[in-house]
Amino acid sequence: MNYLEIENLHMDYENISIDFSATLEKGKTLAIVGHSGSGKSTILRMIAGLLPSGKNAKIHLDKKDITKLPPNKRDIGMVFQSPCLFEHLKIIDNATFALDCKGISKKQRQEIGKDWLKRFGLDSMENRLPHTLSGGEAQRVSLVRTLIAEPKVVLFDEPFSALDAPLRKKLTADLSTWQKELGFTAILVTHDIEEAKKLGDKIIVMKAGKIIWEGKPEDFEEELL
Repeated sequence: MNYLEIENLHMDYENISIDFSATLEKGKTLAIVGHSGSGKSTILRMIAGLLPSGKNAKIHLDKKDITKLPPNKRDIGMVFQSPCLFEHLKIIDNATFALDCKGISKKQRQEIGKDWLKRFGLDSMENRLPHTLSGGEAQRVSLVRTLIAEPKVVLFDEPFSALDAPLRKKLTADLSTWQKELGFTAILVTHDIEEAKKLGDKIIVMKAGKIIWEGKPEDFEEELL
């Protein structure tokens, strides 16, 4: 049964016209691939409610129509290419920012945050500031900040593309493990085909705003790009 149903997203964007529909089962990952400018990141922002999705669009999540809800009411989290951490806040406070917004007490936030940081191998860094972290460490904090709120769907916008190849490969493997442990549903935008095959249960290929192929990772062929 489909957990997430996206119908008729549409936007005329720069020199392309985006049209997108997709379905996804609970706990699964949809990987969206395509060259730069194919509309991948714009689609994520439309799903998140950060951009208008078109007058005929419908987005249903867990049988609920979220099409017209504001971003903070959709139960969707998003991880961007850049960690975008708050430079003046300690790592523990960055990680628990969403819990603070929900009105959870500082003591509870600290307890929950420490547990999550430990899970992501960041337990020794809770009192450090973002500028002291490596790129990989900062992106893991960004992952914690999103996942700690336990959103129903997590959108990943090329989260590891700014990292070097060995670290990107390691974090891709880690993310696969974390998803199995936490059970979140995800949409991943990436230009890395191996990343898409590793994380995706289904792959969609975009070209100039349109879906040109959809299928299982094992059926994907390089010529599609």
